[in-house]
Amino acid sequence: MADPEVTLRTEGLVKHFPIHAGLLRRQVGTVRAVDGVDIEVRRGETLGVVGESGCGKSTLARTILRLVEPTAGRIVFNGQDITHLPSRQLRAVREHLRIVFQDPFASLNPRMTVAEIVGEPLRLHRRSPRASSGRPVRDLLEIVGLNPEHTNRYPHEFSGGQRQRIAIARALALDPQVLVLDEPVSALDVSIQAQIINLLSQVQDRLGLTYVFISHDLSVVRHICDRIAVMYLGKVVETGSRDRIFGAPTHPYTQALLSAAPIDDPSERGRRVPLALVGDVPNPANPPSGCRFRTRCWKAVDRCAVEEPALVDRGLGHPSACHFAGYRPAAPLGEPGDGVSVPETLP
Repeated sequence: MADPEVTLRTEGLVKHFPIHAGLLRRQVGTVRAVDGVDIEVRRGETLGVVGESGCGKSTLARTILRLVEPTAGRIVFNGQDITHLPSRQLRAVREHLRIVFQDPFASLNPRMTVAEIVGEPLRLHRRSPRASSGRPVRDLLEIVGLNPEHTNRYPHEFSGGQRQRIAIARALALDPQVLVLDEPVSALDVSIQAQIINLLSQVQDRLGLTYVFISHDLSVVRHICDRIAVMYLGKVVETGSRDRIFGAPTHPYTQALLSAAPIDDPSERGRRVPLALVGDVPNPANPPSGCRFRTRCWKAVDRCAVEEPALVDRGLGHPSACHFAGYRPAAPLGEPGDGVSVPETLP
């Protein structure tokens, strides 16, 4: 029986992009951007999705909203399978499932005024035919901290942070239940990032929203997210609460990500051993067999090449897709294939 508190979930979600070449544009390969992702987002929480650039985070966001059609798997929203809904029924679902894109300048029409941009969802969904000149737009601008008197201005007249506030106001226009935030602060200055993050937290508390927060900035994710899913090469390799992921990561990739994050406490400097990964991220058109992280992992053994680890809880408190989850890395780091050299569990 489905959990009524789970607002959004994906089951084995897959998105592959064909590679065409030659004069006849024949398919010669497939980019496995998202390759079997299972996530759950509970009502009122913020799920963070983190990973390196190119791991499939943004494709996952667009596939959840069916801005790109999934290749396989299921997308379930409020208990309803929306994976293959026809356009007319999907239109009604999208009133409750909205997205804020990474680059506010690219996502806003430069030929439209702020009133037209924010009021467009209301007009398209027939909530208010004259929304661009009415009170709803002014109320939305007040919610996101913008002057309602600026409704006749164009996007180029605003700063980057103000443009992202406009994009957030547009996403809130239809009273959504879930916001998918695709790196909403990565294009902004650090001081402006803090303002937008605080705004998102205030809006969530005020309106009871659920967030899917996609980012590569671990400090931002740690501040705003309740639970975290770590992606690598199209797959989720570890999920857990914020405290578990940041306090006791069990997957080698998660450990490497956290070791590369800047240290804000000077007293901790020198205590943490950085995990320098060997090699580059493999080509998503030709991922490694078995565990996809094995080509860069200091724990990799022959088993990792033939058996893909399942994303399950191995007795460490949260799911991790690693045969040797929870072991500390060797120091100094060895080459891939050296195996597990220090069988010491994390606290």
